[in-house]
Amino acid sequence: EVQLVESGGGLVRAGGSLRLSCVFSGLTFGEYAIHWFRQAPGKEREGISCITRDDRTYYADSVKGRFTISSDVPKNTVYLQMDSLQPEDTAVYFCTAQYYACSATPRAMDYWGEGTQVTVSS
Repeated sequence: EVQLVESGGGLVRAGGSLRLSCVFSGLTFGEYAIHWFRQAPGKEREGISCITRDDRTYYADSVKGRFTISSDVPKNTVYLQMDSLQPEDTAVYFCTAQYYACSATPRAMDYWGEGTQVTVSS
């Protein structure tokens, strides 16, 4: 059974930082790319970052320069370090997995976590 479990969400003030964690099980990181998506109230799900086992990383323009994705292979964990947070970053953040590839479309994802809420106050 494949599982992805997010944690680390919460309430933070504008300009602050937060680190999200995604612990995955039932899959091999080398066979999947791990992504972060987010969905703000009233908006569509947005792909914001992706990482592969060989350390290729991708970022949406909306978070480039502020967010950093990384992995800890022995812990089966992917992190999303979020700096310079703004109210526009308020959303539910999802960890997802796609077989062998990074993409920015929700329909391409093979597995989804349940999400963790991030709220940025102004």
